[in-house]
Amino acid sequence: MDAPGPKRKGADLREEEIVRYSRSIILPEVGIEGQGRLRSSGALVVGAGGVGSAPLLYLAAAGLGRIGIADPDTVEISNLQRQIVHSAADAGRAKVESAADRIRSLNPWCDVATFRERVVASNVRALLRGYDVVLDGSDNFPTRYLVADCCWLERIPLVSASAVRFHGQLFAVTPAEGFPCHRCLLPEPPSGDAAESCRRSGVFPPVVGVMGALQAAEALKILLGLPSQAARRLIDYDALRCEFSVLERRRDPSCPLCGAEPTITAPGAPSAAKGCGS
Repeated sequence: MDAPGPKRKGADLREEEIVRYSRSIILPEVGIEGQGRLRSSGALVVGAGGVGSAPLLYLAAAGLGRIGIADPDTVEISNLQRQIVHSAADAGRAKVESAADRIRSLNPWCDVATFRERVVASNVRALLRGYDVVLDGSDNFPTRYLVADCCWLERIPLVSASAVRFHGQLFAVTPAEGFPCHRCLLPEPPSGDAAESCRRSGVFPPVVGVMGALQAAEALKILLGLPSQAARRLIDYDALRCEFSVLERRRDPSCPLCGAEPTITAPGAPSAAKGCGS
C-alpha cells in the first residue's frame, strides 16, 4: 500500500490552479483562502465502488490536496453499470489502482494514497489517522460501524452514504459534544437478513451517483468550515418518487458510543460480510 503523503502547507496557489478552480474561487464561501484550505486537506474514501466513485472524482476535481482510497477488491465487469471511476479496460485490476489512475489523470496535483486491504479492527486507526474527513461508501454494516466508531473515537468528521435498489441514504457525524453519533440512530447493525446488498437486490445506477455527489458536497463543506446540517439529519432519497425525506437525529444520552457512560471505547472487529461496494 502507499502511505499518505505530507500535508501541503500554505494557501499559495499556482497560476494554473487559480484558473482551474476559478469557478469555486469566485464563490464568497470559498475564495482563495478556502481553495488553499482544500489544497492543504486530505480525505479518506472507504470503498471505491458505486457510492465512492462520485466523491473520488469530485474531491479531486475540487482541488483536494490528498485523497486516500481503501478497498480490497478488483474491478469486475458487473461493476461498470454504476462504478464510473473505473473503465472496461480496468477489469481485473485493483480498484484502488484504477481509481488512483483516474484521479491523477483528472488532477495531477492531487496526492493519492492507495490501501488495497479490507478495513478491520487491526488497521482502521492507522488508515484513518492523518485525514481531515472520512467518506464511507463501504458495502456492509460491520465495516460501516467499525469506520463510524473509529471516526468518533479519533475525532474525525465522517460522511456516510449508501444505496440499494432505488433508495439512497446519507448522514454526517461531527465528533463533538452535543452532536449525535451514528449509534444514536441505530445502536447495533441490522441482522444479516435485514441488511440488503445490491448484489442481492440490485441498484439503479444514478442513485449511487446522487448519493456520492451529496457525500462529496458535505465533505467539502466540512473541510471549508461551512456548517453541515447532515450532522443532525438522515437524508433519504427515493428515485422512483423523486423525493428526499429528512429525519432529524438527536443525541442519545444512553448511547453506547457517545453517551454519558460509553461502553464502546475501541473499534471492534467487523465480520467477513461482503457485498458489491454499492
